[in-house]
Amino acid sequence: MNVSVERPVLEDREFRKLSNFIEKELGIRMPDIKRVMLESRLHKRLRILKMSHFSDYCDYLFSEQGMRQEFPFMIDVVTTNKTDFFREPDHFVYMENNIIRPYLSSHHGSGTFDIWSSASSTGEEIYTLAMVMEGIREDYGALNYSILGSDISQEVLAKARKGIYHSSRIDVIPMNMKKKFFLKSKNAEEELVKVKPLLQKNVSFVQQNLMHDRYNIKKTFDIIYCRNVLIYFSTEKQKKILLNLHRHLKEDGFLFLGHSETITGLNLPYVSVAPTIYKKS
Repeated sequence: MNVSVERPVLEDREFRKLSNFIEKELGIRMPDIKRVMLESRLHKRLRILKMSHFSDYCDYLFSEQGMRQEFPFMIDVVTTNKTDFFREPDHFVYMENNIIRPYLSSHHGSGTFDIWSSASSTGEEIYTLAMVMEGIREDYGALNYSILGSDISQEVLAKARKGIYHSSRIDVIPMNMKKKFFLKSKNAEEELVKVKPLLQKNVSFVQQNLMHDRYNIKKTFDIIYCRNVLIYFSTEKQKKILLNLHRHLKEDGFLFLGHSETITGLNLPYVSVAPTIYKKS
C-alpha cells in the first residue's frame, strides 16, 4: 500500500519571516509572487534536516547554530546562478577594442589591468575574461592582468575554482579556443572539460556579499563586471551597491552592467560610454 506524505507548506507567517530576512541580509526582493519558488527550493533543505514544518526550519535557521551552519546553505538555495561563457558578448568586444588594446597601443605594448567579476557564480564569466586577455597577450606580450571573482555563495565559488564543466557548456566557444584553453576528460562518457592552468594562473576567488556596507576587498580595479545582479534589488539597494563598486574603481575605471540594467535616474557618479557600460566620473 502506498502512503502519501504531505509536502510541508510555507505559511504566511514563515514566508514573511524568511522574505524579510532574505531582503535584509541578501538584498534580494522576495514578494508574494515568489512564495512558491521559495517553498519549492527549501523543500530539499527540510528533507536533509528531517524537518516536517517550515516553522521548525525557521526556528533552526534563526538560532545561533543555524546562523553558523544553515545560513550558507540557504544562500545557495535562494540565489540564482545563471551564467554562460561569453554571455552578452559585445561587452567583451568593447573591453578588448575600446579599453585594453588602445591603452596598450599608446603605452608601448605594456600595461597591467585588474578586473573584478563581482558576481562570478560558477566561473564562466571569469574564464571568459581570461580567454580574452590571453588572446590580447598574444599580440602584446608585456600585458599583465589579474582577475578576481567574487560571489555570496561558497558552493558556486568551489565550482568556479575547480573550473570543470559539462562539455555542452562550451559549445558557444570557437573550436580553436576550446583546444587552446580546455582539457577533455580522459573518460569520454563523463563529457567533462576542465580549463587549462593557463586560464587559472591569474585568477583568484573570494566570498563577498555585495549588500555589505564595506567590502573585504582591499584593492581597486580598472574594470568591474556586475552583470544581471541589480535586477534582484530595490532601487535603494542598487544605489548602495553601485556606490560601493565606485569606491573600488580606479580613476577612469569602467563598470559593466547587464543588458537589462541601467543607472539612469539614480544620480550616481558614472558617465555612460556605451549601452550598459559606464566610466567612473
